[in-house]
Amino acid sequence: MNLVTVSGPPSSGKTAVILKTANALMERGLKIGVVKFDCLYTDDDELYRKAGIPVKKGLSGSMCPDHYFVSNIEEIVQWGLSEGMDLLISESAGLCNRCSPYVKEVKAVCVIDNLSGINTPKKIGPMLKSADIVVITKGDIVSQAEREVFASKVNLVNPAATIMHINGLTGQGCFELSTLLHQEQKAVTTLVGSELRFTMPSALCSYCLGETRIGDSYQMGNVRKIDMEDKA
Repeated sequence: MNLVTVSGPPSSGKTAVILKTANALMERGLKIGVVKFDCLYTDDDELYRKAGIPVKKGLSGSMCPDHYFVSNIEEIVQWGLSEGMDLLISESAGLCNRCSPYVKEVKAVCVIDNLSGINTPKKIGPMLKSADIVVITKGDIVSQAEREVFASKVNLVNPAATIMHINGLTGQGCFELSTLLHQEQKAVTTLVGSELRFTMPSALCSYCLGETRIGDSYQMGNVRKIDMEDKA
């Protein structure tokens, strides 16, 4: 079984791209499964079921979705193997732009849209910088010049990635993406002992543990304070 991790900012078109790409793969006789990670609510699992794709849903609640992902991905891999899947796609929540949901030797896809702002690629951390493939969506809403400038900004942040323009509504470009996902790659039987490509966002302060009061005397653990000195 091959494993692919798909991440990206909210509403960038991850689910639409996965649905169209999975359909292209299933037309070639491959068995595809999806695990959808999110925070508080998602009904994307129903879209996958309607498309005939086996799916599992995980909601992290108050926990960072990446910490929830890495705590549960091995169980998901074992589920995919037990179902006899050829390709398992993990869809990350990707909310804070500092997310790090990629595993070494597991293909990584970042989905980002043209409407997010010209400087957005600079604001996204490992989720974009360490991806193997960067999918840019919603290109039909902007001009050709804007598409090219945005793609060049992405290339500056991650020059090693394959950059693709995909229309999540029509599926244009998804067949090409499916060929990249189905290329020869290392089969996954377990992720035990595997490493993340980059460290997770820092956590474990008093507010992580349920504190609600404001003030230095209530702050413990991993706390970073803003530098208020005048730099002028």
